[in-house]
Amino acid sequence: MTPTAASSVTRIALASFIGTAIEFYDFYIYGMAAALVIGPVFFPGGNPTTQALSSFLTFAVAFLTRPLGAMLFGHFGDRIGRKTTLVASLLVMGVSTTLIGVLPGYAAIGAWAPVLLCLLRFGQGIGLGGEWGGAALLATENAPAGQRGWYGMFPQLGPPVGFLLATGSFLLLAQFLSDQAFKDWGWRLPFLASSVLVMIGLYVRLALAETPVFARVLQQHQQVAVPLKELFKFHKAPLALGALAMVVCYALFYISTVFSLSYGTTALQIPRRQFLGMLCVAVLFMAAATPLSAWAGDRFGRRLVLLIAGSAALLSGFLLKPMLESGSPLIVTAFLSLELFLMGATFAPMGALLPELFPSELRYTGAGTAYNLGGILGASFAPYIAQRLVLEGGLAWVGGYVSSAAAISLFAVYLLRETRNNRWV
Repeated sequence: MTPTAASSVTRIALASFIGTAIEFYDFYIYGMAAALVIGPVFFPGGNPTTQALSSFLTFAVAFLTRPLGAMLFGHFGDRIGRKTTLVASLLVMGVSTTLIGVLPGYAAIGAWAPVLLCLLRFGQGIGLGGEWGGAALLATENAPAGQRGWYGMFPQLGPPVGFLLATGSFLLLAQFLSDQAFKDWGWRLPFLASSVLVMIGLYVRLALAETPVFARVLQQHQQVAVPLKELFKFHKAPLALGALAMVVCYALFYISTVFSLSYGTTALQIPRRQFLGMLCVAVLFMAAATPLSAWAGDRFGRRLVLLIAGSAALLSGFLLKPMLESGSPLIVTAFLSLELFLMGATFAPMGALLPELFPSELRYTGAGTAYNLGGILGASFAPYIAQRLVLEGGLAWVGGYVSSAAAISLFAVYLLRETRNNRWV
């Protein structure tokens, strides 16, 4: 590869990373707000536990709609191109997030407040559902031979960086605002800041060219009339196994962040600012695991890396109760760091593995749909289920939930064939 070509591929990989980081920032600030303030602002009736459960249900709405976004944007991504579709998904996500920042609470408009909130969460889910598949293809379909795992890592770095931005913004608010000011208006600022970040993402993406792989599809007129129909007709097995392989990633992340943030600041009485700082430390371990796991996936195979990381995740569920229940900030931080390290290790290979399961003319629809169907099982109700499990049986049951999610993904990965040597067709 010439230096110019290498530089071009690197710019494309960075563009996939920047856009994904912005979209996940948008998604994560809602998770933070759901754990801290959405309940009292939009569901003021009832006790704090009821408010938390209601808040976590609105959190689930976007995960239920993400597969719809993947199918919708995947259709156009496989019909007209990756670039245009990625621009549209970023716009949908950005507008929905910004409008949440100006949405009146229950005290101002009554029952319309939670209804409109769910509608905007629906929009967030549609936008993010179309984002990941396109970003992964933007990176991998431009990657040099033998390095799809490494370049597929760049969109996988978007979530930890987006999470750091989201957590950092709430940390700043905790530093400079009182709890009442944060509840009254401060929580809206990260949502409003999304509009600026989206402009940056649009500027980067509008400068991109179509991927060479899909350019060949267009040139040879290989587009499929209805990609989703072809997907479910001929590729049901890789779709199902790819979705199940994603379950552990989602469960690890959202139990370690959204649920733990809620539990840590209420049951453990750890101050909000301190717990957010603990999460900032922990997510660095996720960021560190991502390139290591991606490199290992190119070197030793995606399947082997996922089997090892998934086995470790299964065992980690047994540590949840003793480490969280300790109440020690040091021990809790160590647990969060372990879980997010394992999340990075299981998540990084997916940037290459899921696209490698599908042919070029169905790849946007297939990879994106598998990724987001996994979110329904692993993430949509994870904080809600965890909250219910704590009430019914305690933290040990939450640890069992994490181990069960890991077992599901391990089984799916075991049934998959190795994909790193698949020819790009």
